[in-house]
Amino acid sequence: QFQLVESGGGLVQAGGSLRLSCDASGFFFQNYVIGWFRQAPGKGREGGSLLSLADSSVRYADFAKGRFTTTRGNAGYTVYLQMNKLTPEDTAAYYCAADLYGHFTFDEDKFSTWGQGTQVTVSS
Repeated sequence: QFQLVESGGGLVQAGGSLRLSCDASGFFFQNYVIGWFRQAPGKGREGGSLLSLADSSVRYADFAKGRFTTTRGNAGYTVYLQMNKLTPEDTAAYYCAADLYGHFTFDEDKFSTWGQGTQVTVSS
């Protein structure tokens, strides 16, 4: 069974950085797209980044451009989200998710597998 587990969240001061990890286990196809999403208190979930495992293409939401970077680990089973220049507005639960059919879109309906989330809190 394909599963995702996030880690790396925590408390950081404004202007700081965090690196989140998304570890995959189980059956793993190279055409998957791994997305990072977040949900702040009282708000809906929003997509932040996409990484295509087929060709390493990436896409970022406007709030992530220039500050967040998503990459794949050398072993191939971990996807990272490096977050720099964090602000209190970045405080949210962060989730990684897998689109098993490679749509390469932030449409949540295309993501069938989700991790449990990791909390990021940015203090001012």
